[in-house]
Amino acid sequence: MTAAASSERSEPSDRSGTPNGGLSPASFVVVANRLPVDRDIDEDGNSDWRTSPGGLVTALEPVLKSRAGAWVGWVGAPDEDLEPFTHDGMEIIPVPLSGVEVRDYYEGFSNGTLWPLYHDVVAHPEFHREWWDSYLKVNRRFADRAAEIADDGAVVWIQDYQLQLVPQMLRERRPDLKIGFFLHIPFPPTELFQQLPWRREILEGLLGADLVGFQINGGAQNFTRLVRQLAHYPTQRGSIELPDGRRVLARAYPISIQTQEFYDNARLPETAKRAEEIRHELGDPKYLFLGVDRLDYTKGIYQRLRAFGELISDGLLDAEDAVFVQVANPSRERVEEYKRLRDDIERLVGRLNGELGQLGRPPINYMHSFYPRDEMAALYRAADVMVVTPLRDGMNLVAKEYIACRQADDGALVLSEFAGAARELRQAYMINPYDINQMKERMLEAATDAPRNKARRMRILRRQVFEHDIDRWATNFLDDLGSCTRSR
Repeated sequence: MTAAASSERSEPSDRSGTPNGGLSPASFVVVANRLPVDRDIDEDGNSDWRTSPGGLVTALEPVLKSRAGAWVGWVGAPDEDLEPFTHDGMEIIPVPLSGVEVRDYYEGFSNGTLWPLYHDVVAHPEFHREWWDSYLKVNRRFADRAAEIADDGAVVWIQDYQLQLVPQMLRERRPDLKIGFFLHIPFPPTELFQQLPWRREILEGLLGADLVGFQINGGAQNFTRLVRQLAHYPTQRGSIELPDGRRVLARAYPISIQTQEFYDNARLPETAKRAEEIRHELGDPKYLFLGVDRLDYTKGIYQRLRAFGELISDGLLDAEDAVFVQVANPSRERVEEYKRLRDDIERLVGRLNGELGQLGRPPINYMHSFYPRDEMAALYRAADVMVVTPLRDGMNLVAKEYIACRQADDGALVLSEFAGAARELRQAYMINPYDINQMKERMLEAATDAPRNKARRMRILRRQVFEHDIDRWATNFLDDLGSCTRSR
């Protein structure tokens, strides 16, 4: 996700008379693996902080400021222990991680065990006791920090799979709090989840929240089904009754983007000019396909590039008329599985360009790097077809970003039915990413469909994305959390 970044200078907090380094207790606390700020180093080597360019940060920043809130998270660098500070009206509460903890808690249990397990075992998850011990230890540290900063009766919103033990740990420390949890990735069916040796601990950790949010109804249903089968707690319509009399709600809250911001940025004259330049630099193709992903084995990048290559080799598309631009943002580059994926994709791109391309006109332009928001907006405007084909995904906000950047009812979205966004964006050209032949057919249809058919589809997609933006997502969740009965 991308959003405008703030460069306002950070200052040490001057709030006093309270624990935790002089900070006042916060009535609203966000707990996430990462802080909402990134270190910014200027040309002279001076270090400061800037607001992270993330949709979640953009959505929650106004809530934090209006409620005297605080954000608890890791700074992003190992072995760095910082004091709490204030940045642009937000209280920042850093949680330190050692190099070993980054390896075992983050790269290990979070991304080597939970990530593949929750994504339908697209890759094989590894189960190591040492990783679990580190996950337990780090979650306890996050819970301690949240308990220290939260005011009496505060609302605490915990984010994502790295911190699934925090709700129960925090409840044990602070039963006066209202605790919400949101899972940004899929929640697996019971048959897969039960592979996890620590399944009961994770389950009880999540049940420490008053409200557990998921991207789609299927995730909430998987969770409540697991509660019945594994914990034998009674459930009814997403309401779970615990032995102590507490009730936990499990509901779907599809996350979105700052739609208007994306639209406004894409409509700028300089963005339109850059979109034209991109098409010209690519040889002014008749059809420009675009893929934008974090480099991850769940995203289906290999499959879509293979499908595009076959469209050209089969003569269904002409290499002089069609170009595919694939942006693959670097991700978890120290993890062996991701290194292999990068090598596989680069070999495929090299082979296809060598076999199908012409001098100076490769059919696939592959960029393994980050691009700023303005360049991404221009790419979205330039592309005739956006190809989003994850093998499994919690939501996939890139699909919504593309729609938001369209300035008229044009363009086409090819979307995997296994993306969470498929539940909302039903007018996309849906595909099964495991079916290469179907993917080819739908990609070709999206490129060559009649303009009136594309306009009808895009009109409905644009309405959906504009009416259901990230502000609505955050408001709906927090309103429901606020209405939960106070914990006993």
